[in-house]
Formats: sequence, C-alpha cells, structure tokens
Amino acid sequence: MLFGHRKPAALPTPQEALPGRPAPEFPLPARHAVLDTPLAAPYPQGLETADFALGCFWGAERKFWQAPGVWTTLVGYQGGHTPNPTYEEVCSGLTGHTEVVRVVFDPSKTTYEALLKLFWESHDPTQGFRQGNDHGTQYRSAVYTHSPTQHSTAEASRATYQQALTAASHGPITTEIREAPPFYPAEPYHQQYLFKNPSGYCGIGGTGVSCPAGLATTPDDV
Repeated sequence: MLFGHRKPAALPTPQEALPGRPAPEFPLPARHAVLDTPLAAPYPQGLETADFALGCFWGAERKFWQAPGVWTTLVGYQGGHTPNPTYEEVCSGLTGHTEVVRVVFDPSKTTYEALLKLFWESHDPTQGFRQGNDHGTQYRSAVYTHSPTQHSTAEASRATYQQALTAASHGPITTEIREAPPFYPAEPYHQQYLFKNPSGYCGIGGTGVSCPAGLATTPDDV
C-alpha cells in the first residue's frame, strides 16, 4: 500500500516511475452496471472512442454514462509510464497517470463536440494537479485523442473555452491534449462506482462558465 507516500509535486520521469507489471492483476467486469453494454473492446462497428480526464473518475464517469448517445463507459489510468498500475500506485503519484473516463459513443446520436462541451463544463480545467479538494497529479485535466479530427477539434474547443473563461476572470487552461497513450482499466470496484454506491464521494464540479457552441472551428479562427 502506498497511500502513506508523500505525493510529488511533479510528474515522474520514466526512470523514476514504478515498474508496474506485464498484465493486470484483476479481470474487467463483462458488462456496464448501468447501460448493460460490454466494457471491453472490440466495440460494434461505427462507434467511436474518446478519453477524458477531469478529476476523480467516479463522478466523471457518471456525467458521461448519463449523456445521450453514449454506448458504454469505463474508468482507468492513462498518460503515465507504469504499465498496468494499481489504484494505490496511481494515487502515490509515482506512475504519472491521471484518472480517465473512456467514453464509447455513437456518432449518429451525439457528437465529439457535445462530449467536449460536457467535459469542459463538468470541471475546472485551470487547476493543474488538482480538482477541487482532490490534490495530486492523478487529478490533472486531459483530453486524449483517437484521430487527427478529434485532436484538432479538442484544441479548437480549448481555445474557444479559454476565451469564455478569461472573460469570466478565470486563469489559463492547464488541460493536456495529445494522442491517446495506453489505457489501463481501473479495478472492478471503480467501474460505475456511483451507481453501486449512490451516496459515494463525488468531487466533480465546474466553473459555472458555459462552453460556447461552434467548437469545430480551427484554433486560428478563435
């Protein structure tokens, strides 16, 4: 157990990160506890995948499984160096991962832009290595993209939302946007946690600033 370890104030280098393991220590549940859809790939043809980090993944996942057009969701760890980390290892700050929600959606029923709007409005993307009362590198904001179109759309949306935040006297967005690195599913008890534990902790909260429409512009246009 590593909960007693003092969390570093910076991300570890690959040399500093915990070694991890070649395979996960636990099986992933077969089906979503709310949507009754498979958690693991392969997913039906025509669906798309999006990855979002916006603080504690318990409340973040609930935001997305409630959204129209979402086929399945699962939580995990992404953006670090340690293969197949455990929750305790991620919380130590020694893996480099952040807590992520993987969202599998039907583009005929919703859009990536709509998911980005939900992402921006559901947390404060200006807080660096924290989200509300949750402190640590595993709570940093990130968008991990699965195509050049997702990447350019996410960057444009960040620029657009920055304008809205600046007008409301908020600071600069610290959200990382990059091509999706390996995704490691979290332990079974984390999956759909707030459905299984309705009174459980949820640290998700936005700035109150609406994300403007028209997210599909290019960064040079905003």
